[in-house]
Amino acid sequence: MKTTVTTLQNMKAENKKIAMLTCYDYSTAKLMDEAGVDTILVGDSLGNTMLGYEDTISVTVEDMIHHCAAVARGAKNPLIVCDMPFMSYQSSVYDAVVNAGRLMKEGRAQMVKLEGGKEVCPQIEAIVKASIPVCAHLGLTPQSINALGGYKVQGKTEDAAQKLIDDARAVEAAGASMLVLECVPEKLATKITEELSIPTIGIGAGAGCSGQVLVYQDMLGMFTDYVPKFVKNFANVGEVMKNAFRQYKEEINNQTFPAAEHSYKIDDEVIGKLY
Repeated sequence: MKTTVTTLQNMKAENKKIAMLTCYDYSTAKLMDEAGVDTILVGDSLGNTMLGYEDTISVTVEDMIHHCAAVARGAKNPLIVCDMPFMSYQSSVYDAVVNAGRLMKEGRAQMVKLEGGKEVCPQIEAIVKASIPVCAHLGLTPQSINALGGYKVQGKTEDAAQKLIDDARAVEAAGASMLVLECVPEKLATKITEELSIPTIGIGAGAGCSGQVLVYQDMLGMFTDYVPKFVKNFANVGEVMKNAFRQYKEEINNQTFPAAEHSYKIDDEVIGKLY
């Protein structure tokens, strides 16, 4: 059954947890669809995971459209949320609506996500008025990493915690249908979740949120250089892949692949007639 904004709101009301994962391609989207994942985030984290950037700043609207459309072709049931990349909405309300519309029309997204609190409420209001559902994002906001001074837990002081609460209330009032909380202390994230009527999705924000999201390469052990504290390794797929690649190379080198069962045949009589 197709997950919608109403589905997620009902899940929060019924205290049913929401499972979200990032995804960036067709084949992985099909697997997540078959596994029953509730919602997929086509995150600008694709800059790190798929394009090899050091951060998300360089990701473009065209990048997001390309990957989101591929995911949409593979995932029929999850709600597909697409990140609005850096500078696709900060410059003006007009740009925000136009770019959100492109992600919906060309990328086949069903909701867009943008980072920030009160300062982006005019953009949220305008996008929602254009009949485009919005997911807000507070706490550690990777597009603002240069201003934040690095990847740090947010909201640990009284003033910072109050600002997060105020921003959460503001984005809900502006019309956001969902809120991602990243790297926020668990008790603070739980308090925000209890105060809002919209669902919250935590990443490094504890079990009190309405649901959780992880970068799928992280939870499958495909990246091992740095593993955030909030990531649980559900499978060591990275090691399985490396072993398979090694075995493939070895069998080519020792000429055990391809074997007879992997090859097509032709009658010797036909070969004999060839010059």
